[in-house]
Amino acid sequence: MTSQKISFPRQHARTMRFTLGAPRAFTVSPDGERVIFLRSGSGTDRTGRLWVLDLPAGGTPKERVVADPETLLGGSAERLSAQERARRERSREGSSGIVGYAVDAAAELAAFALSGKVYVAELRAGTARALPVPGPVIDPRPSPDGRRIAYVSKGALRVVGAEGDGDRALAEPEGANISYGLAEFIAAEEMQRSRGFWWSPESDRLLVARVDDSPVQRWWIADPAHPERRPAEVAYPAAGTPNAEVRLFVVGLDGTRTEVLWDRARHPYLAQVHWSSAGAPLLLVQARDQQSQLFLAVDTKTGTTRTVHVDEDPVWLEIFPGVPAWAPDGRLVRIADEGGARVLAVGDRLLTGAQLQLQAVLDIGESDVLISASAGEEAAEPEIGESHVYRVNELGVERVSEGAGMHSAVRAGDVTVLVSHSLERPGARADVFRDGKRIATVASHAEEPVLSARVHLTEGGARRIPCAVLLPEGYKESDGPLPVLMDPYGGPHGRRVLAAHNPHLTSQWFADQGFAVVVADGRGAPGRSPGWEKAVKNNLVLTVDDQIEALHALAGRFPLDLGKVAIRGWSFGGYLAALAVLRRPDVFHAAVVGAPVTDQRLYDTHYTERYLGDPAKQPEVYAHNSVLTDEGLSEAADQVRPMMIIHGLADDNVVVAHSLRLSSALLSAGRPHEVLPLSGVTHMTPQEQVAENLLLLQVDFLKRSLELRG
Repeated sequence: MTSQKISFPRQHARTMRFTLGAPRAFTVSPDGERVIFLRSGSGTDRTGRLWVLDLPAGGTPKERVVADPETLLGGSAERLSAQERARRERSREGSSGIVGYAVDAAAELAAFALSGKVYVAELRAGTARALPVPGPVIDPRPSPDGRRIAYVSKGALRVVGAEGDGDRALAEPEGANISYGLAEFIAAEEMQRSRGFWWSPESDRLLVARVDDSPVQRWWIADPAHPERRPAEVAYPAAGTPNAEVRLFVVGLDGTRTEVLWDRARHPYLAQVHWSSAGAPLLLVQARDQQSQLFLAVDTKTGTTRTVHVDEDPVWLEIFPGVPAWAPDGRLVRIADEGGARVLAVGDRLLTGAQLQLQAVLDIGESDVLISASAGEEAAEPEIGESHVYRVNELGVERVSEGAGMHSAVRAGDVTVLVSHSLERPGARADVFRDGKRIATVASHAEEPVLSARVHLTEGGARRIPCAVLLPEGYKESDGPLPVLMDPYGGPHGRRVLAAHNPHLTSQWFADQGFAVVVADGRGAPGRSPGWEKAVKNNLVLTVDDQIEALHALAGRFPLDLGKVAIRGWSFGGYLAALAVLRRPDVFHAAVVGAPVTDQRLYDTHYTERYLGDPAKQPEVYAHNSVLTDEGLSEAADQVRPMMIIHGLADDNVVVAHSLRLSSALLSAGRPHEVLPLSGVTHMTPQEQVAENLLLLQVDFLKRSLELRG
């Protein structure tokens, strides 16, 4: 039981933001008899274990562990290869032990990597064992029939029998810069594609991505705290520079291969791959400017492709989880931006309208499609920060999730695992339903936070910007106005105003230090409409305008002291915080700038070019959106605002050069600032002491900068 004496910063760090001990990564077996998931042993245990919840017909559901890393490793420490560490960084995975798994078609056999080895687990029997294969191993996946395991080792795609027999390479790299079966940096970081090979439904062939990153420029990331160590070489495709070359092959179990052909010069991005028994392999390929994309069906004998559908958009096209895919009757399932809304399309029919803003396709059944969506701009009532699960078919739309909150689901057949977050309770609740009736709840061992978030969800300004406001515990109106801390992400793909408890805990802790904390999701943030998201095209700076609009609108309803306004953020939020104090020091009086993208030319191709285009063709756009330009540093040279810049020296996503160049520009302009370098820290900060002290140091800086007492 957690001691109430522990501080929130320490607890927040120790529990990895209260994610440890919570069940995740659910799979439902097609026969409805098992739910497979990952969970660590407690709210402070970082070691993930593989679990099964048995759902016997007419019996009592019962949990059991089927793979425990401590037992499998015999108490030895886990060892990770550099490639596996990079893979986890791309997925923002900070825990240890079993962090992912894959199952066969019947969900009878699971495969996972642990300490560089392949393990398989028989899910009914509850036994697990290592296979004698060369390592280090990445991303093992069983064939649909459960007879073989494909995996990647040292850039080669290999296959081995499920009993450990017949291990062999199916595709081996021709050079040091080539790999088979892995997602390239851009796909993993920006396209939501974390894998690089796909089994055929018949288990006799695979689609395998071949990545050649030799065209990609090399960066070198060193740790100045350890000059004796070699710098890490990183192939980083910055905006306007070459990407890795990605090709796709149909590879037989005998090693024969046929290349899949499409116009890679026009559509170089391999965004998604779907291969099911409902149709031929289906690819989604994108143009580099992301204004056109093709849905292609593959002839696996010849490698030729035919175009199933074409999407075009003058701004950009998004990529969504779960699509494209085939429905069981062979129709194409996709998510499209049509008529100002994000809708579900099955074949030639649009099955949803402007009332919903689709986020993902969760499952495609025989008679319906399960989706997650938020309320669209034409919804009857605003549902600020909410996301729900819906069943959709030709007859209409039915909401599955109940109660205000954030909901998602995993389904197979008549069994659904519904994961729900709400403002009223910390953490998530994972309920198991059969035919709409709840039959079990998957236990969570996550810790109870030592504080409770008191969140006011509202809208601000003429644009009805979604906002969350948090005040100190025990605040009374007679206490008067409070100094303000804006706490946004504020950019694309980063929704922060959520109808869930835990995402607001850190904001509440800052509020309890004496601030009114405001979180605002302005234009660019997801969850509202395509037009809302795409308004930032060529102009990320307008996100500052939305923060100001929300701030001023809320000041009439909440106790906000507009004479003392600070802003903090990480990644895009760090960029936004830096812009705020540099371009609008009349509004913002101090900023904590975490891992900011200060020079957009130093960030990756797929993300940056989606919003700002080609830097060679639009240099003025990049200059306008850069924190480092004279425009950003001279517009308000008569007003100097304190700035604390924080950055991990090992960050290979937003490299520390961003912050160093900002510091240099500030120094040249005579602008005082503080820089906090974090040795050995990446874009995440999983280290307990670092994460705890970062919060404490930020509060100290904000109080000093705003000249607050105490």
